[in-house]
Amino acid sequence: MSAEYIVGIDAGGTKVAYGLFDGSGALVARAQHPTDAGADGPAFSDDLVAGVQDLLRRGGLDTGDLAGVGMCMPSYILYDTGRILMTSAIPRIKDFDMLDYLRGRLPSHVRVVLDNDANAAAIAEHRRGAGRGARHMVYVVVGTGLGSGIIIDGKLFHGSYGWAGECGHMLATPGDGILCGCENRGCFMSHTAGMALGERVRLKLGGAAGDAVGAGDAACITGAGGAGGCAESVLAGGAVDGQTLLKAYNDGDAWAADIIGDMAHYLAVCLYNIYQMLNIDTFVFGGGLVNLGEPLFSRVRAAFDMYDHIRVPVHFKMAELTEDAGIIGAAEFARG
Repeated sequence: MSAEYIVGIDAGGTKVAYGLFDGSGALVARAQHPTDAGADGPAFSDDLVAGVQDLLRRGGLDTGDLAGVGMCMPSYILYDTGRILMTSAIPRIKDFDMLDYLRGRLPSHVRVVLDNDANAAAIAEHRRGAGRGARHMVYVVVGTGLGSGIIIDGKLFHGSYGWAGECGHMLATPGDGILCGCENRGCFMSHTAGMALGERVRLKLGGAAGDAVGAGDAACITGAGGAGGCAESVLAGGAVDGQTLLKAYNDGDAWAADIIGDMAHYLAVCLYNIYQMLNIDTFVFGGGLVNLGEPLFSRVRAAFDMYDHIRVPVHFKMAELTEDAGIIGAAEFARG
């Protein structure tokens, strides 16, 4: 049997997903496991290789059947060399030659490609999803983190070093706000992404960054009970997530609406700045916080339109490939 199978790996801040694709590009098997956010580069890479081998075994295959492995990470990556400079969601993976390390642990005939997770999703949505037919497109992932992948004239734009599209780490309120893994305070990610949601709730309630929430707080986001109720256990340890926030909003919690409004404001400013810089007319949105739906994105659309005084069409679309975008795009990297 000739080597024709490709594995796409989407290694995110909360989980690592694997997809096995046959020679026609069809997804034939998948697997996932939680991300070890405390792992360093070698340990994390060894787990990835083990995951690939396990996926092949379960499909009745071995590495001799493998043509390529494509992988995406939420990282600053020197694209030409595959060196990871920084990974805000997995902070110990830093200044690490991951591509060389992976190549050394897989057979020499296997093509290995490493790129940013937003770039993977951008390629996937442009070729197979909501961006089909668009000459230019920006994919925006709004989830655990905030980032983007840029398609210009049908091709992925990497920039000089490889991390074009790191919109989440553009500064919205420089020096003022939550400290992000990028080592700055006040980036767009800290204002909009899921990884800092619990901390933003605490700040909204009047505490300092890192403070615990006490029983005396005037209000809190709850999973039930509407405005005015307080369930300390929901907030303790940053337990608030997008699902909790949406349920609170739907229950009429004014604090939830206020927090979603803040997220929408900063996301709209980020998008407007991208639009002014690149003049790209199609934005495709993916990531876990897309599930906030109309409460978030109607506000984003309204704020963007308020800033945009030229009034030519700018299209906002929801991603079609949802949670598979990362593994599909990573496989496309390896396919070439």
